[in-house]
Parts: sequence; C-alpha cells; structure tokens
Amino acid sequence: MSKICDVCGLPEELCVCEEIAREVQSVKVFTVRRRFGKLMTIVEGIDEHDIDIKELTKTLKAKCACGGTAKKGQIELQGDHKARVKEVLSEMGFSSDTIEIRDSDKKYNKRRRR
Repeated sequence: MSKICDVCGLPEELCVCEEIAREVQSVKVFTVRRRFGKLMTIVEGIDEHDIDIKELTKTLKAKCACGGTAKKGQIELQGDHKARVKEVLSEMGFSSDTIEIRDSDKKYNKRRRR
C-alpha cells in the first residue's frame, strides 16, 4: 500500500504538491563577481520546504555544464548562466513570469581598491 501525501491527500506517486509549489515561487537570478574576478550565477527565492533544492542544483549543473553548490537556501553556479537558468527552470515547471533576472546584487560585489 502506498503512502498518502499529508497536504494534497493523493498517493505519493500522484502527488502534485511540488508542481504547485514550483508555479508560485518567486525566483531571482543574478550574477556576482567573486574572488579573482570570476562570475557566479546566484538563484535565490526557492522555498527549500516545498522543493528539493539539492536535486534542483544537480539538474541545473548538468544542464548548464558547470560546477555549483546549494548554500543557505540559494543555488550558486560557476559562470554567467542567467539566460540558461531561466530557460531550464521554465522547462521544469516554474512560471517564467515569476523568474526575475537582475544584473547583479551590490552586497556581494566588493571591488578591490588599487
């Protein structure tokens, strides 16, 4: 006998909770400059309780052909992959209207003075 989802009441094989959660997420995608001038693409705003962020990170790394990690509720990918990340997230069921692409977040960009 299969388990029943506590939220939607359907068997776990038919559970739609994660698909519904993907549609309502407000995702922000931006790049930051890290040590030695390397760019990182940051994906934040994904609720870890509704969506398996580790599995999402693994998928994004494979589709973007880059390295990365999931830290503090956000996904970090090596390189500039803003457009590709939006494309992949849309294919996975996230609403493209709720995916916001920004240029960069100033709090992460610390430039060295010479």
